[in-house]
Amino acid sequence: MSRPRSYVMIPIDANSVINGAREVKNRFSAEIGKRGLSDEFKVIETGSFGPSDCGVLAAVQPEGVVYGNVKTSDVAEIVEEHFVKGRKCQKFILPSDKKITLPIADASSALSLQSAGRIVLDNCGKIDPESIDEYIADDGYVALGKALTEMTPEQVITEMKDSGLRGRGGAGFPTGLKWSFCAPVKSKEKYVICNADEGEPGTFKDRLIMEGDPHKVIEGMAICGYAIGANMGYIYIRGEYKLSIQRIQKAIEDAKKYGLLGKKIFKSKFNFDIEIKIGAGAYVCGEETALIESMEGKRGMPRLKPPFPAQCGFRGKPTNVNNVETLANVAPIIRNGAKWFHNFGTAGTPGTKVYTVLGHINRPGLIEVPTGVTLREIIEEYGGGIKKGKFKMAQLGGTAGDIMGEEMLDVPMDYDAMQKVGHTLGSGAILIMDESIGVNDFLDACMRFFLHETCGNCNPCRNGLKIISDITGRLKAGKAYSDDINAMEEVSMMLKASAFCPLGQSPAAPITSALRYFRKEMEAGVDPSINREIRRNNRNLIPLAS
Repeated sequence: MSRPRSYVMIPIDANSVINGAREVKNRFSAEIGKRGLSDEFKVIETGSFGPSDCGVLAAVQPEGVVYGNVKTSDVAEIVEEHFVKGRKCQKFILPSDKKITLPIADASSALSLQSAGRIVLDNCGKIDPESIDEYIADDGYVALGKALTEMTPEQVITEMKDSGLRGRGGAGFPTGLKWSFCAPVKSKEKYVICNADEGEPGTFKDRLIMEGDPHKVIEGMAICGYAIGANMGYIYIRGEYKLSIQRIQKAIEDAKKYGLLGKKIFKSKFNFDIEIKIGAGAYVCGEETALIESMEGKRGMPRLKPPFPAQCGFRGKPTNVNNVETLANVAPIIRNGAKWFHNFGTAGTPGTKVYTVLGHINRPGLIEVPTGVTLREIIEEYGGGIKKGKFKMAQLGGTAGDIMGEEMLDVPMDYDAMQKVGHTLGSGAILIMDESIGVNDFLDACMRFFLHETCGNCNPCRNGLKIISDITGRLKAGKAYSDDINAMEEVSMMLKASAFCPLGQSPAAPITSALRYFRKEMEAGVDPSINREIRRNNRNLIPLAS
């Protein structure tokens, strides 16, 4: 059979499935077949294109034409006009202001040709994520072969250190250094864990990475396993991520069939296998030791550190835990080299960053940009600007992230630059808010989330979050006591210093950053007619009735 003249690329992800993407795909196949054009036009599934507000998308490649908000009832007309009569069906073409990044496009289309700047999402929109053959055809598993046949484990770790890759789950810890902690530990059993829990509200980048390019994550895990001396890997994934689970499972099975997982991979002495562990949706299990507890069948509660997982992790054995996005960077780095990776981003934070951009913007969705771009660039160039009104604030990194005012719009978004101004980059969620959102309302929603998700393991978190949530509730209602804001700040800092794990420590970030930029607005929630004494002791802060 000859090569098809064009491909109809239908992004299939959890959001598009809800909008009817599978039905649209099937209708395209039926309409093309009805006209005897199946040899000329092939309909295939691919990963997310990025936008989350355009309904079902259909990209015709290599022409670079993208149809948006496609319904099954539209397909016959598109096929007749575009594929039979040879002219674009203008009324369904996605508006040019919708910025979509695809690997193949022509300059006159609605597509934005920026594939040279993509690392993690490079295959999304280009290959069928359920086809291992298409992944291999695009240099898939070349990096694993290179590592196993041309490099020692020590050289792999050195390459990762030289690349400067930092953990993309939020902490920003150097990946190669983390691997080096686990590699020298002597043990017959070691484990690689991919943290795909992704419980941070507003964050769904890891889901779309797994749905769009599952083999890239698997290849990264196998390379990590070789580097640290592990023979078993686990992907701990949220139970709600049905499509991700399905695609990862198929990718694992296909990799085993091709001898890319299992025994003596690439005829080497390296054996490595991967299994999926499904989580129950606890936010605290995003913390690596709580995740490990959950994997062992226990209640997901953080462990005391040290010992760290690199010495004593899953089943008491040395364990390396990395985020999905972090692992998706590994194969490109090994394949192309550490120097190549430094062509992207900044000196201190090389590479790219994948963000989910949500809120009061014209183009919400998924983007991958070089590290160091500013929040203003993301809002205006990638998000299409504020829908109406003016920018007020953004929360960077999900509910546990900092709330930032307009003063931060032009600060480069990399780990070092953000740290210099007292902020963190976070997990990859950016929530943009206009002037219609009240700071006290938003902060109360954040604190109620933390209170709901606390595991109750330690007293500072268990009781401190209740106190803070009560205060933000009063601020929201305009009935806060005169000492409430000072008390809230003091309790949040106490939590940051003494809570057992990052969940309890996290509320300090949104609270202190909100006070930094919006203290006057927050103080408007205080009722000056109410006096309140605050009794302080060495254990807690307890508001007393006046």
